[in-house]
Amino acid sequence: MKVVAITACHTGIAHCYMAADRLVEAARTLNIQIKVETQGAMGIENKISEREFDSADHILLATEITPSESDRYAGKTLTITSVQEAINHPIALLKKFK
Repeated sequence: MKVVAITACHTGIAHCYMAADRLVEAARTLNIQIKVETQGAMGIENKISEREFDSADHILLATEITPSESDRYAGKTLTITSVQEAINHPIALLKKFK
C-alpha cells in the first residue's frame, strides 16, 4: 500500500516535522510505503510529484492550513486530519487505510 501525505502548520517550525516523523515511524511499523511532504518555515520539502499522487492508494493531509500547490491533488479522494492527530495517533490514523 502506498500513502502520500502532506503536513503543514501555521508557523511551520516544529509540528509539521514532528507529524512527518511520526507518520514515517508508524508506516514502517505497519509495513506501509509512505512519502511525506512537509510545508514549513523552509518551504516545501520532500515534494510529492503529481505522478506520486496519482499512484498513491491514499492521500493524507495532516494540516492546520491550506497546503501550497493544492492543484496537484485536486479532484482526488483525500483524508484530512489535524497535525496533532498525526503526532498523537499516527498508527491509528494509518490503520484506517489498511
